Amino acid sequence: MSGVNIVGVGKYVPDLVVTNEMYSQIVETNDEWITTRTGIKSRHITNGEPTYHLGAMAAKEAIKDADVNPNDIGLIIVTTITNDFSTPSAACLIQREIGAIGSMAIDINCACAGFVYAFDMAKRYLETDANLKYALVVSTEELSKITDYTDRSTCVLFGDGSAAVVLERDESKMFSGYLGADGTGAEFLLARSYKSKTPFTTNFDKFDDKMPESNSYYLYQNGKEVYKFATKTLPLAVEKACENIGVTPNRLDLIIPHQANVRIIETAAKKLGLSMDNFYLNLSNHGNTSSASIPLALYDAVKDGSLKKGDKACIVGFGAGLTYGGVVFEF
Repeated sequence: MSGVNIVGVGKYVPDLVVTNEMYSQIVETNDEWITTRTGIKSRHITNGEPTYHLGAMAAKEAIKDADVNPNDIGLIIVTTITNDFSTPSAACLIQREIGAIGSMAIDINCACAGFVYAFDMAKRYLETDANLKYALVVSTEELSKITDYTDRSTCVLFGDGSAAVVLERDESKMFSGYLGADGTGAEFLLARSYKSKTPFTTNFDKFDDKMPESNSYYLYQNGKEVYKFATKTLPLAVEKACENIGVTPNRLDLIIPHQANVRIIETAAKKLGLSMDNFYLNLSNHGNTSSASIPLALYDAVKDGSLKKGDKACIVGFGAGLTYGGVVFEF
């Protein structure tokens, strides 16, 4: 089975940085409470930049880093749950901004596991389409759009940002993916969207969607259930992705998990019998940026030398849906 080569990485976060101390001015909380429970110290929040703009800026850096012509990019996959428009897709807007006109452009919504899903999808397109030279994966999120800033239990968790990678086919490199979902847990993490309310509609609120009540379109989270799911599926996805390719987790040079909560990662590390030194974390200054969190951490790991050429790495995520997945690849 062929793999992929990451030929370029890019990142973009808004200039506005919101610290834990700033949250204590709007809700009843403090830096110690947030830090000890989540590991988060600050996060970037949009100051008017749209979601697609963040993604386009990250994509431009990745393309420059790869030293490729945007016209040679045949596939753009964007992961987001916070697109600026119901239509067109964020992928089409980013395509417009980077000048990769003519490429296939699609959005996917797999919540916080989105980058893992898209990475695996891009690899499959590259493997099966001989005419496809480069694929661009962009994860761009502005969770500030759907965060309830009166809810102290959730508002401190989330941030905005984007990161991107340019991929090419490489048959010499190892690759293994393990993806899945459990829709029976959909009720534990959600944000509502539009409802159809026409002049002809009479049964506005009579359909039971089997989901809990939530505050408008803001994020709702059952923290206890999400924690149980995350601490189960994170190590499972790592183990299964490794098993599929005949390696063990302790042979990995680096694991880059979804940056949701340091306690989740600590528990997963114990279940895998690994040290926290095996995991790359940057959530202290980014918070949870949904699907953007893994590629943001990947970017930082590449730039600070934590992830080096030839290293065996695993990206692993979990999120609303409930979705989960892990990919083992050679950098």
